Amino acid sequence: MRQPTIIAPSILSANFARLGDDVAKVVTAGADWIHFDVMDNHYVPNLTFGPMVCEALRPFAGAAMMDVHLMVEPVDALVPLFAKARAGLISFHPEASRHVDRTLALIREQGCKTGLVFNPATPLQWLDSVMDKLDLVMLMSVNPGFGGQSFIASTLPKLREARRRIDAYARETGRTIRLEVDGGVKTDNIAAIAAAGADTFVAGSAVFGSPNWGSTITALRNAADSATA
Repeated sequence: MRQPTIIAPSILSANFARLGDDVAKVVTAGADWIHFDVMDNHYVPNLTFGPMVCEALRPFAGAAMMDVHLMVEPVDALVPLFAKARAGLISFHPEASRHVDRTLALIREQGCKTGLVFNPATPLQWLDSVMDKLDLVMLMSVNPGFGGQSFIASTLPKLREARRRIDAYARETGRTIRLEVDGGVKTDNIAAIAAAGADTFVAGSAVFGSPNWGSTITALRNAADSATA
């Protein structure tokens, strides 16, 4: 029940002095979504972008969806601001919300798709009571806070378990939920990640650090698709 591959370059690895141009160029190169890492120097030890930057970049993204990943605490105050900035999907970490169900409802009320994010040590049991409110499950394959980290191998069995839960839910309800992976995704490991169940891939330094973004995005997509053909 895996859905078509989505490649979502993270602009955390783009050139901050040329963000608009880099977003436009990476979409032209074949990016499906633009992954927007929001860090608050509180929930994670880094500080990145706010809703004004998201709104400013939205015109450069064309048809690509803004995939906003909130690594912030608390979450709820920022949801309406990013929805107004034209985010397409807003995901957050359950540890950062006092009421996960309420935060998911708030994201839906703002007209955005919903995502729940699991750190390497966060158990998947959070899914048990909120699957009906999710459009996406994201597994962090690094500890959040910084780009360019190495993929944590223990993410693979966790991915397989998440895939099992998502597929069981789809059989029961007919609703599909995407399974995204963020952290250390590269051309030499994306096949194994896809084989474990992921269909949506955040790639930052692998894309923006390569000499040819289009060739890299094509290589990532082909490797993911060949692993699940």
